[in-house]
Amino acid sequence: MPIWKKPISIEELTTIHKDTAVQHLGVEFLEVGDDFIRARVPVDTRTKQPYGLLHGGVSVVLAETLGSCGAAYSCPEGHRAVGLDINANHLKGATSGWVTGITRPVHIGRTTQVWQIDMTNDAGELTCVSRITMAVLAPR
Repeated sequence: MPIWKKPISIEELTTIHKDTAVQHLGVEFLEVGDDFIRARVPVDTRTKQPYGLLHGGVSVVLAETLGSCGAAYSCPEGHRAVGLDINANHLKGATSGWVTGITRPVHIGRTTQVWQIDMTNDAGELTCVSRITMAVLAPR
């Protein structure tokens, strides 16, 4: 059974990120399932740090994007989700290709949500794990 409370699709997610950092970094939304969202970011000149690795901050941008989208679309109509805390553990560097992230809820509550984001390289190796806590704000 889908967890989404609002209409969600790859096209919707792509459209709302037009002219944002997400679009500038080349993030592509790939799949929306009943309880997950998958997206990827290229490892290229836009996203690498000076030593040729995917910048850790870009991994966090991917994580925050996925977790925030998950929270926003699983909130009741009229409610908003805003970030409270995010962490990231960088496990393996990526020097080329794509890093793909998938987010799934750990907890969907009335006032808070927690989302897990796992990121892998093209070989399927875990590059980063992240967790974001979101506040759910009722309409004013």
